[in-house]
Amino acid sequence: MGQGLWRVARNQQLQQEGYSEHGYLTREQSRRMATSNISNTSQQRKQVQGGIDIYHLLKARKSREQEGFINLEMLPPELSFTILSYLNATDLCLASCVWQDLANDELLWQGLCKSTWGHCSIYNKNPPLGFSFRKLYMQLDEGSLTFNANPDEGVNYFMSKGILDDSPKEIAKFIFCTRTLNWKKLRIYLDERRDVLDDLVTLHNFRNQFLPNALREFFRHIHAPEERGEYLETLITKFSHRFCVCNPDLMRELGLSPDAVYVLCYSLILLSIDLTSPHVKNKMSKREFIRNTRRAAQNISEDFVGHLYDNIYLIGHVAA
Repeated sequence: MGQGLWRVARNQQLQQEGYSEHGYLTREQSRRMATSNISNTSQQRKQVQGGIDIYHLLKARKSREQEGFINLEMLPPELSFTILSYLNATDLCLASCVWQDLANDELLWQGLCKSTWGHCSIYNKNPPLGFSFRKLYMQLDEGSLTFNANPDEGVNYFMSKGILDDSPKEIAKFIFCTRTLNWKKLRIYLDERRDVLDDLVTLHNFRNQFLPNALREFFRHIHAPEERGEYLETLITKFSHRFCVCNPDLMRELGLSPDAVYVLCYSLILLSIDLTSPHVKNKMSKREFIRNTRRAAQNISEDFVGHLYDNIYLIGHVAA
């Protein structure tokens, strides 16, 4: 009787520890322990080899996803403003729905204004009562859209809001520092406002630049017309004089004058069309370009003209 009770109690103890009544592990418990041992061994091997514990990384990532977005109001203000400074105007407006005080900060909107419109007359004035850079951004955006539809109305809008002064120099600075204006409308406006064009040309600094590279920079700000005509000749003439003013030592060394630079610029434009146009089958050779150019401007050295050809051949069109 006593041995029977002892045997029943012993069997219950073995079953709780995962053993059968014959002293062996059950099949299910054996499989679980084998899986656990393999898992522990693989984790130890990863840790020994310096690998990344994927389980803990996924667990940490899941916990972060459950927590949601970081609350910027809990961060230091400097860090919060740095994060928000990477947003554009649309995203910043959306962010203001969550973090109103942070996203409406004047420094953020001031940075957006000056990064898009680099110069405005109002930047250098005492701000009027009720002024905010967020409101200014909306006005600048509306004025740019108006300019791209009608340049005269766009400029008048800027002046009516006190954003620009009625001065050719101020308008030229605004155009020079703005990249959101439609270049076709801008070309029409500059063709009509030669006073603004003159001030715009003087804002360029071509010092120590190779002639084709300076011409490319010039036509990036002031787009060349699609056809030859009086406006293209005016642009090349103004560029030639400005290039000579910026490089007096080079002009004396090479013996160039504004007229000679004018001839070179026209030759570079014609060469660019010849080398880049798919409709021209027989491309101009370097020898032909040197001969034709020196025939028009005899004082120019052959090596200098050859370098001009190489620049167009390697880099491409000067007025693209």
